[in-house]
Amino acid sequence: MTGLLIKGGTVVGPQGPISADVLVVGEKISALFMPGDGPVEGDFEVLDATGKYVIPGAVDAHTHMEMPFGGTKASDTFDTGTRAAAFGGTTTIIDFAIQRYGEVVQDGLAAWHAKTEGECHIDYAFHMILGGVDDDSLKAMDQLVASEGITSFKLFMAYPGVFYSDDGQILRAMQKARDNGAMIMMHAENGPAIDVLVKQALERGETDPIYHGITRPEALEAEATSRAIWLASVAADCPLYIVHLSASKALEQVAAARDLGRNVFAETCPQYLYLTLEDQLGADGFEGAKWVCSTPLRSKHETHRADLWKGLRSNDLSVVSTDHCPFCFKDQKDMGIGDFSKIPNGIGSVEHRVDLLYQGVVDGKLSLARWVETIATTPARMFGLFPQKGIIAPGSDADIVLYDPAARTRIGVETHHMNMDYSAWEGFEIAGKVDTVISRGTVLVSGDTYHGTKGHGRFVRRGLSDYLI
Repeated sequence: MTGLLIKGGTVVGPQGPISADVLVVGEKISALFMPGDGPVEGDFEVLDATGKYVIPGAVDAHTHMEMPFGGTKASDTFDTGTRAAAFGGTTTIIDFAIQRYGEVVQDGLAAWHAKTEGECHIDYAFHMILGGVDDDSLKAMDQLVASEGITSFKLFMAYPGVFYSDDGQILRAMQKARDNGAMIMMHAENGPAIDVLVKQALERGETDPIYHGITRPEALEAEATSRAIWLASVAADCPLYIVHLSASKALEQVAAARDLGRNVFAETCPQYLYLTLEDQLGADGFEGAKWVCSTPLRSKHETHRADLWKGLRSNDLSVVSTDHCPFCFKDQKDMGIGDFSKIPNGIGSVEHRVDLLYQGVVDGKLSLARWVETIATTPARMFGLFPQKGIIAPGSDADIVLYDPAARTRIGVETHHMNMDYSAWEGFEIAGKVDTVISRGTVLVSGDTYHGTKGHGRFVRRGLSDYLI
């Protein structure tokens, strides 16, 4: 027998930390043993995990590699983006295939399969963006759920003329999802109202990046979140997942629905837990463009960040994803000089989520178990990847991260691996470090050395969400 034996570490899962050794045979986890009870003979490579946490490879349920936006496209390819993800302890991403208005849904999916073929360093799956809800796309939803392993569909209440769906279209898609068991993912901002505020700001000469946030106020996120929740109730409690939730009032809508036992879930992202309207979007000159994303960063003078951390502890926020959609400052973000509405929307974080959420453990905002739940186990369960992904258990894929709490990580453009000419996290110091990353039994990262290869990553067909009755 050949395999890998991870000895001496503290395995952390949803149940909390336990001392255990982990045996990997081939691409799967074969067994867990009490320390010292494992095999003593055999052709095993031994990894010493003494002093380290042994956690499941992280699952980032919201990325946008190579995504077209505003006349350009996200700067990370599936090659560069998944390699950077691996460095950061993420071993599975769920990216978004796109159907634009007037296009065939299956053609959009095929285009994303073509982009990823032979390119990914880690495993990947897809959600499907529906840019046009009509009879054909509704039929396609059934086909993708039944045959393609695509069990979640993203709709937009924002971006009129690009991805926007009106309430009637949203309701029809929700009714279809209620029938076939799929999850509706919602970008919840009132796009038509935002467009009015943007036009008015530009007419007043308010062109700096900070106005991107000011024209997308908390009230328009809360209103859209509430409306999405009520539309889902009309669709017989359709499963609803609010993406990139950023603000306290929107969180209140989700919490109220969950208190009623509704099929309502939400994610937040690291940028909303740490960064602010004033300090980042409001940076001098055009610097704030580096942090333009939607939903926007919120004011540090309000309770958003504290409320989001609390929401993670209480499970009103189920998942932390990145919404990784990177653009370079030069020749991409600077398209919006003199007009904030032309700045490509997105922040690059796929490499840093595991570290940034571990800092929450160090700061007393999350438990170790909750850290692992929010970055790995819950996204795997939410989107039909569990128990193949998201847990260290016999039979699961051997996606494993050794995390060193005694080391430190300093984030910056000089050391990150994302295809960006700046870092949204420049100078951040984390009291912990990804030490070793294993994907399906293959060591991708050891220390600061990369051993992975493009094409190792495979497409994973997803089932339905574990959280639905």
